[in-house]
This record gives sequence, structure tokens and C-alpha cells, in this order.
Amino acid sequence: MRFLTVVGARPQFVKAAMLSRELRQRHEEVLVHTGQHYDDLLSDIFFRDLHLPAPDLNLGVGSASHAVQTARILERLEGVLQEQRPDCVIVFGDTNSTLAGALAAAKLGLPVAHVEAGLRSYDRSMPEEVNRVVTDHLSTYLFAPTATAVACLAAEGITEGVHRVGDLMYDALLATLPLVERREEELLRARGVERGAYYLATIHRQANTDDHGVLRRLFQALSFLDLPVVLPLHPRTLAAAREAAVLPGDNLRISEPVGYIEMLALERNARAVLTDSGGVQREAYFLEVPCVTLREETEWPETLKSGWNVLAGSDPARIVAAARRPLPLEAPERAFGDGRAAARIVEILERASPDGPNASSHHA
Repeated sequence: MRFLTVVGARPQFVKAAMLSRELRQRHEEVLVHTGQHYDDLLSDIFFRDLHLPAPDLNLGVGSASHAVQTARILERLEGVLQEQRPDCVIVFGDTNSTLAGALAAAKLGLPVAHVEAGLRSYDRSMPEEVNRVVTDHLSTYLFAPTATAVACLAAEGITEGVHRVGDLMYDALLATLPLVERREEELLRARGVERGAYYLATIHRQANTDDHGVLRRLFQALSFLDLPVVLPLHPRTLAAAREAAVLPGDNLRISEPVGYIEMLALERNARAVLTDSGGVQREAYFLEVPCVTLREETEWPETLKSGWNVLAGSDPARIVAAARRPLPLEAPERAFGDGRAAARIVEILERASPDGPNASSHHA
């Protein structure tokens, strides 16, 4: 079979690396990078860290408004799909690349496989929420990571072609952990931090970067923390912080974005992780590191169980209290599968008839 996979942003590279490895054992894959993330530290380093094959095509869309970026991808991808005529188009997550890939394929009558289907924050002001809802309703195969995601789809009347397969991010973490363990001492030493004696923070979501008041409060909260804070900054956040005239505290260690291996090493050894990223929330949960989510909602409610993740919004007092809370007593539940999500996805696609998926099924 011939698959065409659309990627464009950091979390998608992590998931695609796991699925590509499995797909390419028996099938042909055309990997299309939209160019949504184009900086070396947001893109190329992930391909290197994860041994992801070089993209067959790069659409080079770059930064733009949501409408312009989505339209550029749609326009450039349509010709590629007409030329390649894949048996299925695979999209991941909830970015503009996801939405445009699903739309372009659906308009041409090509089956769409959505990896990470069924996630919901129920906040339509988030561009990511709009992207994932529309993508789910266009998809032929909906690969849900958790039981909650399956239930969210059912609540919207989507039951055909839904498969609970586990989380590719968990696959990736398990596969990469031995390498992280070998390198983490060297990586921590290079950052000048010690195990359990620093916090790790990431901020990139539009709601947190575009509102200068919110961004100032988040930086203020980080400055109030009692340990050094390693803060790899997304270029958009860095530009917004400069615009907002943010004054970072002396304890903040601001850096450029880091690669996948270094990020896991920093997460694994932090006293706590503070983030607005869905991927980082799960990684902290997998690694049994307390997490503080800098939002009022999450599409990963499983991480909130037993107190491993806490929603703190942008209120400095809530954030500081959540970061300094005692370690949870119970170990995290294994709600994200067993590290075989990629194998399950390929098995399901292989079993599917040319006309669409077999009857709906749910895999543990």
C-alpha cells in the first residue's frame, strides 16, 4: 500500500517517527513536511534525534495567519495528492497542517487516517480545538489514544472506523528512554542543573503568548519559584515577551528550543514541569514527574487523576502552589496503552478493505 503522511510541527515529528518505522517495513510511505515549523531547532533536530526519514517533499509554507497558512498548505498539497494518489492520507494531532491535510484529502475522495482522534478541550476559542473537531468529522479511520477520546467521539455521533490504539508519544518515549538515560548526566551538566533541583517550563499556546497581561503573569509566576527554571522558548513566545516588555526573574534560564532527547532528559529530572503543551503534559505523566498545566482546561484529563497534573491557569499564586505541592502518593494509571500504538495502527490499516475500515472496533 502507499501512504502519504503529512507533518508540520514538533509533536507530529515524534509521532510520525514511530509510525513511519512500522509502516515502511511492508509499505511505501511518502512523507510530506508542510514547513509549518521550519527552524532547525523546531524541525531538523527532531528528524535527527528520532531517525525520522528525510521528507520526500517540503511545502515550505512558513509562518502566517491561521487562514493563510491553512490555505497555502491546501493549495500546495492538492497537486501532490493528485500526483501520488495514495491509498490513505495520514494526519496527526491538531495543527493547521492536520486540518489542511484532512481537507485536501477529503475533497479528492481519499481516505483520511487521523492519529490522536477524539481529543477535546471543549474550548472553541483554541485554534487546535477547531482543527481536531473538523479533522475527526472528515476522517475514515480515527485512531484514539485513550478510552476518553473514544467516548468523546461517540458523544458526537462518530462510532464508525474508531479504534482505541494507545498513544504514539508513549511508544516514542519508551523507545528513546535508553538513549536519554545514557546522555542525561552530560545534558544536565551542560545546563548547569542537578537532578530534582530545578523546574522545567514551556509556553507556546496562542492564548498565553498573544495576551501580554497573561504572558507577564506567567513569567512572574516562574520568577517566584524557589529553584532555577529552565525555559526553552518557542520563537513566537520570545517575540511576544519582548513586545510585552517582560522582565524575567534571576532564576530563569532562558534558552532556544531543545531537541527531543534533551527535552526528555530535562523533564525526567525536574522537580516539576510547568507547561501549556499537551505533549509535555503526557511526557511528565509517563515519567512520573509532577506537572502544572498553564491553562484552565486540558484535552488529556487522564493526567489529572491522582494529582500528577494540576490545572493552574495564569494565576501566579495558583501556579507557585501547584509547582511546590508534595509528590502524589499513587503511581500514574497506564491509560495510554502499552507502547504498541504504531503496530496496531498499521495492522488496522492493513485489514481495512479498499472501501473503508472494517466494522468499528476498540483495541485496548
